[in-house]
Amino acid sequence: MQDLSPQIAREALALIGRLFAIEQQAKELSDAERRSLRQSQSRPIVTALHDRLLQWKQSLLPKHPTTLAINYVLNQWRELNQFLADAAVAIHNNLAEQEMKRIALNRKNSLFVGNERGGQTAAILSSLTSTCRRHNIDPQLYLTQLLTNLPTTPISQLDNWLPDRWLQLQAHQHDQTAAV
Repeated sequence: MQDLSPQIAREALALIGRLFAIEQQAKELSDAERRSLRQSQSRPIVTALHDRLLQWKQSLLPKHPTTLAINYVLNQWRELNQFLADAAVAIHNNLAEQEMKRIALNRKNSLFVGNERGGQTAAILSSLTSTCRRHNIDPQLYLTQLLTNLPTTPISQLDNWLPDRWLQLQAHQHDQTAAV
């Protein structure tokens, strides 16, 4: 039975590797195209992986470490498959993990924010800069423009200053300037 675990790991990683190869192809596609690709190519692999997990579980002792790992995956199955239903959902959570690491590293520094209001401000700025990095926005440029323009921005247009919307507006303005 112990010889079975490396074989299971190899086969599982091969299936998962195929899923990530498909995601690499889908990287530059629109959401509709990505969803279609996932449905046609990824879903059968996910189904095969699920079937194999159930087979492997039956071939191992209940307390075997590989069985415990398989049970964990099966218990998270709905969440692991969310990327198939929503093209905007990544197949992995690497960005979230990176941000959590950044938050953990910042925890000690947060002890010195001075007061509750300072902590709230630090949390807001951390969230904004994280969102900027996620959208490949220079946080300094974004915050400079935000702080310069925010006092004259009507409340009805505040959403335009969310980093993702701001990026779209910048691209639109760039396109209009280039067309002139």
